[in-house]
Amino acid sequence: MSVLQTLKERSGESCELCKSTQDLSQYTIPPSLNENVDNDVLVCKVCLDQIEGNTEMDVNHWRCLNDSMWSEFVAVQIMSWRMLQRLRNEGWPKDLLDMMYLDDEALALARATGEDKDESEKIIHRDSNGVILANGDSVVLIKDLKVKGSSMVAKQGTAVRNIRLDHENAKYIEGKVDGQHIVIITDYVKKT
Repeated sequence: MSVLQTLKERSGESCELCKSTQDLSQYTIPPSLNENVDNDVLVCKVCLDQIEGNTEMDVNHWRCLNDSMWSEFVAVQIMSWRMLQRLRNEGWPKDLLDMMYLDDEALALARATGEDKDESEKIIHRDSNGVILANGDSVVLIKDLKVKGSSMVAKQGTAVRNIRLDHENAKYIEGKVDGQHIVIITDYVKKT
């Protein structure tokens, strides 16, 4: 059974965050690159657009987190925690965060994207031209790169799609080149 089908079955074919049944899609929680049931949630287009920053945050839409934060699935708990962190200055999300419990492993994953940090504390990733990079962006290699620990050479001009940011080092991003998951230094990429 595919990951998407499993997510639909587990959620009753509704958004795991807001319970909408319209325009559902699979979302892999950053920084993971592997699609599997433990790293993915089923979300509607409204939630997805706000998660990825494509539309302005609708604070009232996220009141649904009062229910989804109690989900039995860790991926849903992590996304609920991250969205509550983004909204924490609104007041009511702080109360929910105080009630919420994540075990140490889940909390470490939830904090991996830095949602709990103020803007001044966040690490900003920039490509070789100084353009800010975000999770899910596509980049092109501007130089041949020897991949450490293998005989592979990632060629100049290779497109790397759906990158993930390293939230401990502003110079590192992760992506797949020729089916192999590698770490790439941002000095050698250009955002497309």
